[in-house]
Amino acid sequence: MNVILISNNLAKAKTLTLTSTHLVLLAGLFFLAAVLLAMGLNYLSLRYADKIDSPTLRSLILSVQQEERQKTQSYLRDSLNAMAVRMGQMQAQLLRLDSVGARLAELSGIKPQEFLFNQTPGQGGVTPLPSQDMSFIEFNNKIEELSRVLEDRSDKLGALDSLLMQDRLRKKMLPSVMPIDAKWYSSGFGVRIDPFSGRSAFHEGVDFTATVGTPIVAAAGGVIVYSDYHPEYGNMIDIDHGNDFVSRYAHASKRLVKLGQVVVRGQKIAEVGNTGRSTGPHLHFEVRHRGLPQNPSRFLKMPG
Repeated sequence: MNVILISNNLAKAKTLTLTSTHLVLLAGLFFLAAVLLAMGLNYLSLRYADKIDSPTLRSLILSVQQEERQKTQSYLRDSLNAMAVRMGQMQAQLLRLDSVGARLAELSGIKPQEFLFNQTPGQGGVTPLPSQDMSFIEFNNKIEELSRVLEDRSDKLGALDSLLMQDRLRKKMLPSVMPIDAKWYSSGFGVRIDPFSGRSAFHEGVDFTATVGTPIVAAAGGVIVYSDYHPEYGNMIDIDHGNDFVSRYAHASKRLVKLGQVVVRGQKIAEVGNTGRSTGPHLHFEVRHRGLPQNPSRFLKMPG
């Protein structure tokens, strides 16, 4: 690099040639001077800090600190308020769950001590110290505790719901619906005089007198395990309801379902007839559990 010097004291211009080495040395000198200046100013500020009177500077620093403190307090206050609202919502939800749970437990017939929905858990201890405002961490711990309690209540309600669902399904699968539109039996369950032999015999079901063609419906949902003609029962249908329960419909004039078909409670499956060993149009209805005849009146809901 060439530097041209011009001055009134010089007869002619002079030229200085700066090499890269010169430039590096010059930059180093500037850097060294800057470092020395900074160190000097730092030394003076530390040495005479207590003698410097700068109210404006102090006021500026305090203002910045106060502003930061207010922002932090505002953030914590907003967070605590939000957590307090959430805690209130969880407590209200817990009260609703307790009320529903207690009612379900009562309806399901479960012993009260098994599900203490209506009672607050026992608590105690020494006399507490004077109360203080809850901290952010304490609020968080309280919410986590409520969350665990809600999970516990939800699990209990889930168990109750399963029990009630099983009970409802069990009742729906029991042959409890009247298989025919009738209000009385023409022949009951038990020992009777056989109409053909005139001797005492055990009647394994109940009879409903009706005209030919009267609809016969399934007393409960299930699967058709027999739908054919029987020498004694005539046109006969058996429905397996699960849990070893089977209902039987005999002497029908017409069968409307096939073997293996799934039927629902109240579905029409046949029509009243006079087939098989029968003295007249009627429906012979049986309920069997594990192959043994049961008294249908224990299951059937007679219309009022």
